[in-house]
Amino acid sequence: MRIQNILAAIGFAAMGLLIVAGPVQAQDKHVPKATAWAEKTLRGWMADPVVIEAIKAQNEKNANLTQAEIDALDKQWRAETKAAAKPLIAATMANKLSEFLKKKEAETKGLVTEIFVMDNKGLNVGQSDVTSDYWQGDEAKWQKTFLVGPAAIFVDKVEKDESTQKFQTQVSISVIDTASKAVIGAVTVGLDVETLLDM
Repeated sequence: MRIQNILAAIGFAAMGLLIVAGPVQAQDKHVPKATAWAEKTLRGWMADPVVIEAIKAQNEKNANLTQAEIDALDKQWRAETKAAAKPLIAATMANKLSEFLKKKEAETKGLVTEIFVMDNKGLNVGQSDVTSDYWQGDEAKWQKTFLVGPAAIFVDKVEKDESTQKFQTQVSISVIDTASKAVIGAVTVGLDVETLLDM
């Protein structure tokens, strides 16, 4: 994929697109590709029992968390990203769901740059890489999926990752309990735009 094509995609990129049903309603070149990948691949990943069981367990564990407690956990996580001791981060990164997500990311051979699963409060349940924060409930990736319904897909704008110097986008979808069909969480996946547009 030539750099001009990536820049063209960025030129089309808006602030993000929410797709609940129907055709893509934006000019963004990356949006149809990201949407198709999410429908074909990501939904299958999110139906795995490892994912469902982990989210449901955390939803039950955190059922009575207050917003103040959520904020405290988020503050702890942010502090741990710069600290030597990382008990909350270490526990999350070592759980079965995170191991599953790391494996899935590796299988894509560069397409997926990150993947993290959130519970019904927007807190991280598992992830392939350490995120900058623990609570996503105040962000579009969770609000435009979990709060919208089972068919929601949110494709964000293209951005340049300063650490890797690559162009990336994020696609997020609701996670559905395969038994009850209820929305129990959400997932966000970072995608390398050059690899995505070459698919």
